[in-house]
Amino acid sequence: MQDLDELLNIDKNSIWHPYSAMSSDLPVYHVASAAGVRLKLSNGQELIDGMSSWWSVIHGYNHAKMNLALEQQLKDMAHVMFGGLTHTPAIKLTEQLIAITPDSLDAIFYSDSGSVAVEVAMKMAIQYWHAKGDAKRQRFISLRSGYHGDTLGAMSVCDPETGMHSLFSGVLPEQIFIQQPQCRFGEPCTANDISELKKALIEHGEDCAALIMEPIVQGAGGMWFYSADYVKQARKLCDEHNVLLIFDEIATGFGRTGKLFACEHAAVVPDIMCIGKALTGGYLSLAATITTKDIHVTIDSGDPGVFMHGPTFMANPLACSAALTSIRLLLDSNWQENINRIQQSLEEGLAPCRQLAQVNDVRILGGIGVVELKVPVDMKTIVPQFVEAGVWLRPFGKLIYVMPPYIICREDLDKLSKAIVTIVSGIQI
Repeated sequence: MQDLDELLNIDKNSIWHPYSAMSSDLPVYHVASAAGVRLKLSNGQELIDGMSSWWSVIHGYNHAKMNLALEQQLKDMAHVMFGGLTHTPAIKLTEQLIAITPDSLDAIFYSDSGSVAVEVAMKMAIQYWHAKGDAKRQRFISLRSGYHGDTLGAMSVCDPETGMHSLFSGVLPEQIFIQQPQCRFGEPCTANDISELKKALIEHGEDCAALIMEPIVQGAGGMWFYSADYVKQARKLCDEHNVLLIFDEIATGFGRTGKLFACEHAAVVPDIMCIGKALTGGYLSLAATITTKDIHVTIDSGDPGVFMHGPTFMANPLACSAALTSIRLLLDSNWQENINRIQQSLEEGLAPCRQLAQVNDVRILGGIGVVELKVPVDMKTIVPQFVEAGVWLRPFGKLIYVMPPYIICREDLDKLSKAIVTIVSGIQI
């Protein structure tokens, strides 16, 4: 049996980690097991997970009901192709998703990841207009500081400065970018706030397939919370200019913002919605692109008469079983109370950061807490400091943020907040 040092050597020399070089000297920690809100490292140290494994493990790790659902599904089948075949987990999951997502969304396409769900949404919008005889509509309007994934199509609608556009210039489609909304969550959206979107639709609406946006919360592009009124006005403008509206709810779906889906803050229904991350409770990779009857009927009745996408592992039975179980666990829980409890705890625990010279802003919404610094973090030093404090956080850029599992207790939340306040206090500017 290989010892840990040998395994870590293989990892260092042969495995790429997200946004890292193989030769990087950034620390990588070996996880031996996980349960509840704790990650247990191979050296025996336990860390309170403030990241929910990139926002997906909402029920915590090693959940008995989630485990049982997968064990039971394994007895029937782990996978079967979805081309020409179907199965009960996919059908039941579809029924459940249609019941809880906004009205008029009634057709679902399953894929393997959030990035692919966005690719599917973009292809869906383009194919819709093609089927309607308006094939020139192939561009998208997107918000700066947005993030929609790392595949080529999804990357083309990510922020042009932070989304690696310069690296892939000439390959990425050229989209239309407008300033992120400056009106904060809870504030009204002024005429000035919405003016760039109005202008973009007037100038480019006839060539645009859709506006794509993360409603209310911009995630990995900047962790910015903006006005629900902006979302309402965006829906109205898209209708006026006959442009589809795509919501990327991959990070915000399933309760994270205090609503089951972030678009509910604005009482707005998109034409296409992407979900993922927390969909399976963090157990398996699965995403979905959900759309309206008008869009799926139009695509099916146009040329070539089918939607042009089909992943090998589409609607994997294990993933669908995990998703169905996770959604039922969420709906049967006091998830709104849990989110309110997390929000209140983060507001209290992170309040001291507002007084620190190192801090530019503190933002809290639902189960999300963000401390924006005045200078970028040093990943080589700050991550080990968090680990030493017994918590797992993964900052980026100028942002230290926390998005814990919904089951986290007040004591563990306090430890997370205390670690952030203490470590931020020591940052030199």
